[in-house]
Amino acid sequence: MSATDIQYPETEAEVARIVTEAHAAKHPVEIRGNGTKLSFGRPVQSAATLSLARLSGITNYDPAELVMAARAGTPLAEIEAALDANNQMLTFEPVDYRPLLGSTGEPTIGGVFAANISGPRRLLAGAARDSLLGVRFVNGTGEIVKSGGRVMKNVTGLDLVKLLAGSWGTLGVLCEVIFKVLPRPETAVTIVVSGLNDAEAAEAMAAALAMSVEVSGAAHLPESVVHKFAGAGLPGGPATVLRLEGLTPSVEVRTERLLAEMGRRGEVTVLETAGSDQLWRDIRDVKPFADGSMKPVWRVSVAPSVGHQLVAALRLKTGVNAFYDWQGGLVWLCMEADPEADLIRQYIKALGGGHATLVRADAAIRTSVPVFEPQPKPLEALARRIKDQFDPGGVLNPGRMTETM
Repeated sequence: MSATDIQYPETEAEVARIVTEAHAAKHPVEIRGNGTKLSFGRPVQSAATLSLARLSGITNYDPAELVMAARAGTPLAEIEAALDANNQMLTFEPVDYRPLLGSTGEPTIGGVFAANISGPRRLLAGAARDSLLGVRFVNGTGEIVKSGGRVMKNVTGLDLVKLLAGSWGTLGVLCEVIFKVLPRPETAVTIVVSGLNDAEAAEAMAAALAMSVEVSGAAHLPESVVHKFAGAGLPGGPATVLRLEGLTPSVEVRTERLLAEMGRRGEVTVLETAGSDQLWRDIRDVKPFADGSMKPVWRVSVAPSVGHQLVAALRLKTGVNAFYDWQGGLVWLCMEADPEADLIRQYIKALGGGHATLVRADAAIRTSVPVFEPQPKPLEALARRIKDQFDPGGVLNPGRMTETM
C-alpha cells in the first residue's frame, strides 16, 4: 500500500481483513470517518488510510426503548434526522468542528464517539461516552471485538466501552456503536444576564447551578466575542447565558425563579426557543473563532471557579481572546500568534489542575506541541500498556495523540 491509498470497507469483515494485513505487514494505517477532524490532533504517520464512510446505516432503533445502534460511518445528519422524526435527540449535543477547522464532508457517529465530542448540554447530561452502551470494533491485530449491550443494566465490559470513547482510533476501529437517546425538550429558553465581567459571570453561573432549576447550559460571552452571536438576538455588551429546557409549564416556573435571582445581578432578558436554539448551536460550534484562520485555538477544562483567572493571567502575557462554557469550566482560547502551550499548562497547574487540548493549529505546530494534555508518568505507562494490548504492532493511527501513540 502506498501513502496515498484509501480503502473504503463496506462490512466489518472487510475492516478486519484490512487491519489484519496491515498488522502482518507492519504498515501503519490512518483511521478516519469522513475526514472532518483530520487537522485535530497530531498528524498521523501512516502508510495508508482506512475510511469508514461506506460502513454506514442505522442497524437498530426502537424509539420506545430510547436506544439506537448504527454503523460507525453513518452520517450524524442521518442519525439526527431519524431522531427528529420521533421527537428525540442525542443527549450530549456534539460539536460540529467543520466551521472552526475549515473542513468539509459529513461528521459520522463513529467519529463523534471516537473523539468523545460533547457540547453545552454536557453540563447536565454528561459526555458522549456516558451515552455509549456498546461497541463492535476491530483491534490492531484484526480481531473483531464486541463489548456492551443495548440496555445499561445488562451491559458487560462497560469500562471497555468507555475506553474506546475518546481514543481517537488508536485502540481499535469502531464498526458499530449502540447508544442511548432522550426525548427532545418541548420548550427551551435562555435567560441572558447583561453587563457582567468574567469574575461576576462565574459567580452568577455558580449561583444558577446551585438552584434546583435544572440549567442545561451555562456560558459567558465577553464583550470581545458577543457580536459574533448577533443572529441569536442578544442585547449589547457581555452576556451570561443560562438555558432551561423541558415541559412548557415546568420551564415557565423555573424561568421565573431564575429571573428573580439573576435580576439582582444585572439586566435580564429572555430568548425564546428559536433564538435560544441558534445561540447554543453557535456556542457549541465555537462560532467566535470560526474565522477561516489557523490561529491556535485551545479547549481548556478547569474548575469553573478559576477559568476567568486563567484568562486574566494569560492576558497579562500574550494576545488571547476567550469565552466560557460549562459554567466556566470549559474555556475556549484563541491565541493571536504563538500557541503558548507551556505557559497555558503552567497556569492550569497553578490554578489546581485541568487539561488543555490544542484543537486548531497548522501541522508544524501540531507536530511540535503536545496537542493533548501530557500525562503523569504512571498514567503514561498505563496508557502505553493498554495500547500494546489493543494494538501490539502500533498500526492504528500512530502519532495521533502523542508522538509514540
